Amino acid sequence: METFKISELAKEFDITTRSIRFYEDMGLIHPARQGNIRVYQRRDKIRLKLILRGKRLGFSLAEIRELFELYDTNQSDNQLNQMLTIIDDKQVTLQRQLNDINVVMNELNAARKRCHQALNRSKPS
Repeated sequence: METFKISELAKEFDITTRSIRFYEDMGLIHPARQGNIRVYQRRDKIRLKLILRGKRLGFSLAEIRELFELYDTNQSDNQLNQMLTIIDDKQVTLQRQLNDINVVMNELNAARKRCHQALNRSKPS
């Protein structure tokens, strides 16, 4: 079975070992121990990847933990519906953010175009 050291994961994901220990303290990953050494399994690596992706997408650590807990347990219809609600809510938020980003990008492109036009008009012929 493939295992990883904390330093290997930190390097691969470009984060600090302190961050990884924090996620462990928060109960999001559960490495095995060999004495004082943490030994991470493939599952921990996948979870770390999901945590970092979730954070980039605006999920809080509490939301990520809730999704992990829902996924880890025997999934009843109630749990799956709860998971779908969390996903739907996040999709609405992300779509709103994407729309806002598109508006700002269009405004920046228009401002850039006006700046280039003004520079071209101010150059002597």
